[in-house]
Amino acid sequence: MSLLVVGTVAFDAIETPFGKTDKIIGGAATYISLAASYFTSEINLVSIVGSDFPEEAIAQMNDRSINTEGLQIIEGEKSFFWSGKYHNDMNTRDTLVTELNVLENFDPVLPDSYKDSEYIMLGNLTPSVQMRVLEQLTKKPKLIVMDTMNFWMDVAMDDLKDVIAKIDVLTINDEEARQLTDEYSLVKAARKIRAMGPRYLVIKKGEHGALLFHDDQVFYSPALLLEEVFDPTGAGDSFAGGFIGFLAASDDLSFDNMKRAVIYGSAMASFCVEKFGVENLEELNREEVNERVKQFSNLVQFTAEA
Repeated sequence: MSLLVVGTVAFDAIETPFGKTDKIIGGAATYISLAASYFTSEINLVSIVGSDFPEEAIAQMNDRSINTEGLQIIEGEKSFFWSGKYHNDMNTRDTLVTELNVLENFDPVLPDSYKDSEYIMLGNLTPSVQMRVLEQLTKKPKLIVMDTMNFWMDVAMDDLKDVIAKIDVLTINDEEARQLTDEYSLVKAARKIRAMGPRYLVIKKGEHGALLFHDDQVFYSPALLLEEVFDPTGAGDSFAGGFIGFLAASDDLSFDNMKRAVIYGSAMASFCVEKFGVENLEELNREEVNERVKQFSNLVQFTAEA
């Protein structure tokens, strides 16, 4: 099934307690698309870069069946750039540099071949840009998933709520869920968020796993204990890519399959953090992904006696 991915394709420079990088390829849409490419081969990318973005990076996306017809390349301009430094706990970070560059005036334009995509992943972007994408669709998708962050809650809450009202699944972290609803209890926060429009809600808790909410049902996926975590950048986007990539491939929107999608998303996030940037996502094979999913399954399987 066709998957439309909207978000940033960019440069990052990252420092963690375990090392640092110069400029490397990053961006929400990059992580999402690469993670999704292990499950589905019909990915339509919408983003924007400057002429400084390497052609070989675009070619690598194409090699993974990521269609870049919707990737705008602005000659003479620079790509979005973010630099950050993570603290020792790897859960908090300081933003050192943010250069919007071409992203500042990004007007997403969907090629005609994208407009009937059946699965939509709205990566973290200005809510008005996310809405602009939805307005260009020519038929109702089977599923719209959206990611966002607390920054948009601070500066564009009304626009954010307008987009939330039109989606099927919202993925945010626990801090963002509490800010969006003014509720500390995640159960209460989930109820309020689903009342805004989404039928499903995924609350990501980093090293403590993820929660899936639907009606009165709740599913918890643990996080995998890893020997080494080098770089958390892109973990949430990799989760989103694995999640919607699995759903697009299976074309099954039952709650049971949503639970499987959370596990597959968690698996892709666990791969992402083991190396800097998108390096690990570019080097995997499907057998490694399946083996990682089995590890997640073994964490929660047990026999209960009455």
